[in-house]
Amino acid sequence: MRIAFSTSQVHQRDRFDYWHDVACRKLVEHDSRPECRISFEAEIEIGELGTLNLVQFRNSPMRVNHTQGHAIKARSDELLVCRQMLGDLVLEQEGRTASLSAGDLSLLDPLLPYEAGFGHDSRTLVLKIPRRELEARVGKTRDMVAYAIKPVGAEDHLSSSISAMLPSLTGKLLGSNAEMVSNHVIDLIAVSIGRSTLDARPRVSCTKAFFYSKIRAAVDARLSDRDLDAQTVADAVGVSIRYANEILSEYDTSIGRLILARRLARCRRAIEDPEQAHRSISEIAYGWGFSDLTHFGRTFKKAYGILPRDVKKVAKKQERGCQGLHSRTDPSPN
Repeated sequence: MRIAFSTSQVHQRDRFDYWHDVACRKLVEHDSRPECRISFEAEIEIGELGTLNLVQFRNSPMRVNHTQGHAIKARSDELLVCRQMLGDLVLEQEGRTASLSAGDLSLLDPLLPYEAGFGHDSRTLVLKIPRRELEARVGKTRDMVAYAIKPVGAEDHLSSSISAMLPSLTGKLLGSNAEMVSNHVIDLIAVSIGRSTLDARPRVSCTKAFFYSKIRAAVDARLSDRDLDAQTVADAVGVSIRYANEILSEYDTSIGRLILARRLARCRRAIEDPEQAHRSISEIAYGWGFSDLTHFGRTFKKAYGILPRDVKKVAKKQERGCQGLHSRTDPSPN
């Protein structure tokens, strides 16, 4: 995990506003109100593990409101699983209230409004999970949000414990190993979410979930290879193309669509990454296996509703805004 923001290096007068800007970009857009602006403290850490994006943050007491306006602009391909690490957190969504203490889990949908209240000494880990992958296991999730999943039963205790370990694993598991772990984590969370609601039940068999993980790992291990095709993936997993596509059909995809989606996701991540701002869009696209820039731009726009060059412009604008805010802040609190 790497620190994306800490109030320790920001003047007291700017701490909350700076935190709010970073939190909206790294987690989800929202309105928030701290218990006390002058004494407000917070820190945000980010990391990746396979298909999971992790955001861990601690903050002083505050209220958060993710409105309908925010929900309309939220990313539609992600669901949020909150794992409370320390302190207390109260979540409200779809008319339900989940009171979380250390060890508890709960699901939130950023496409729906929600409110949250953070207590003293609160530390929360948020797992950003691909919506398609979780819903392939449990079905539509609208009726599953804002339930407090307590680590009482063996399955829920395992889900909670593994989730808490994830920040320590970022950067240590790479390639196919990271993919395998992230998919097993989603399996565990799906079981816990299924147990916490009356109608939800995990829908994908253990065998198919295992092969799905292997297919994903085989694809990600070879994404930069322009010659990657369905036969190469099937051979790497040890199954036929037909069987691999049968498994992927339960996730509403196929080998070809999965390869394209993963390449697009890696390209978007690279274009938005400030540390890769020096790379051209063509360099990034070619580096992740695309051989035709026109095809890349067209499929990118279809997937995300925005052209690659416009994503790069937005990323540059946000980075300049952060640098400007840094320049206006004083590392001394006095």
